Amino acid sequence: MKNDENKTGFLKENKDPQKVSNEEWKEVLPANVYHIAREKGTERPGSGKYYQHNEVGTYYCAVCGNPLFRSNGKFNSSCGWPSFFEPISKESLIYLDDNTYGMKRIEVECGKCHSHLGHVFEDGPPPTGLRYCINSVVLDFDKSEEGETPKAES
Repeated sequence: MKNDENKTGFLKENKDPQKVSNEEWKEVLPANVYHIAREKGTERPGSGKYYQHNEVGTYYCAVCGNPLFRSNGKFNSSCGWPSFFEPISKESLIYLDDNTYGMKRIEVECGKCHSHLGHVFEDGPPPTGLRYCINSVVLDFDKSEEGETPKAES
């Protein structure tokens, strides 16, 4: 995906992603994306294409195109998934209690299409102290032009 104000991810129409049924998502999303985004799955640690990715740019929700993180908020946490210490904006993400598998965690969903992205933990670096562990499969990346600093979303 290149710089485009109207990113749609896998949606080919200008459709409200919150009004798309899981059956419709299943038809348009690859099986691995559907499993993580809609069934709250996870990819194997260290297997994701953005785990050790270091280019300058912006990470988007692969499902709907919502801007999520800037590369200057990414860090190497050695947890096995791409890690970020802050989202582009508070509206980029939705936070939900996740008590599955006998753990108390905070799930992170896309603020636009409500797709599962990963989890956030309180053991990250300054300035936020947060570590957003995000599945690469549900991310897309737009590389900034050489020397360009990713712009803040308003």
